[in-house]
Amino acid sequence: MAFSLAMIILLGLLFNQLFTKMKLPGLLGMLVLGVLIGPYGLDWLDESILLISGDLRKIALIIILIRAGFGINRDTLNKIGIPAVKLSCIPGIFEGLTVMLVAGYLLDISRVEAGMLGFIIAAVSPAVIVPSMLSFIERRKGEEKGIPTLILAGASVDDVVAITIFSSFVGMYGGQNINFIRQLLNIPLSIVTGIALGAVLSILLLYIFNHFHIRNTKKVLMILASAIILTGLEDILHDIVPIAALLGVMVIGFVILEKKEVLAKELSDKFNKIWVFAEIILFVLVGAQVNIYLAAETGWIGLIIIAIGLMARSLGVYLSLLGTNLSAKERGFCVVAYIPKATVQAAIGAVPLSIGAPAGEVILALAVLAIVVTAPIGAIAIKVTGERVLELYSE
Repeated sequence: MAFSLAMIILLGLLFNQLFTKMKLPGLLGMLVLGVLIGPYGLDWLDESILLISGDLRKIALIIILIRAGFGINRDTLNKIGIPAVKLSCIPGIFEGLTVMLVAGYLLDISRVEAGMLGFIIAAVSPAVIVPSMLSFIERRKGEEKGIPTLILAGASVDDVVAITIFSSFVGMYGGQNINFIRQLLNIPLSIVTGIALGAVLSILLLYIFNHFHIRNTKKVLMILASAIILTGLEDILHDIVPIAALLGVMVIGFVILEKKEVLAKELSDKFNKIWVFAEIILFVLVGAQVNIYLAAETGWIGLIIIAIGLMARSLGVYLSLLGTNLSAKERGFCVVAYIPKATVQAAIGAVPLSIGAPAGEVILALAVLAIVVTAPIGAIAIKVTGERVLELYSE
């Protein structure tokens, strides 16, 4: 495993640099590397590192979400308000329902299986979106209207909505007596509990930092460990109370920034350094999850289903932004920013197959195809359109 880790780091740095030189997102290079050296490519990675891949990817995602929290201030949040709430649910529901209807017709699968597929594909990828938006925030591009923060906030909840509805369809398939309305009501409850737990954790950490002399490096480790525990609570308390843990992780950084701005800046610099390593681990291991052969099996029908779903999502994004002060180009950028899929599809794409759904293999193949198609296209489109559309903020 140590040798595999060393290879991931060295080749990850190389591919990141190569793709950056070609004016492409560095994360795309790391995704490609993961596909190449993963079990469906050259199979150079040791099995032991693949077994803990999910945990490593979760930790890396937590690091970037904490960084995102340190980059969000109250004034920006006040600017985005209601549009962020709309973006967090309307586009995903539009896409999920559209894919459900289209897949049910084109693939001739049951409505419940089509629903599972729809809301697997509907989830956007924080792993791809968050680093891109954070880069714009740090360079103060689009800050005057809070566009990167708007997308950050929406994307962090989008997954909660998609996974909640997906879980309902899984329950329906298993013959459980699912109250769909109650499941939908769990979405705002999970958001509230996630924010509350994130706030409580951050206040507790600040109390410790204020009363004990602790080096900033150790503070970073305490914050990271607390965030990991928060995401663990989401799994432990799943059947008792829903928790939007990833949103709670962002809240930790936000509250610390609100209460201790100088400390937040210092800790953010520390997390920036950790991210250099975590970024490589995250994107290479996400790429290693992608079975390109399985994706190819879906053919043109799979591409048509994904394309129609993205059109429905784009319409949802456009409708969510009605009444805002964003220009047509800026709205177009928001549409583009919601294209990438990777994290959720890799995590739950195989669930229908594991519960014995007849269409399980087809659903998994389409989930993989969604990653293969949207992650690189989305990453490139975000970089290109963001640089052209987002204006540099100057006070």
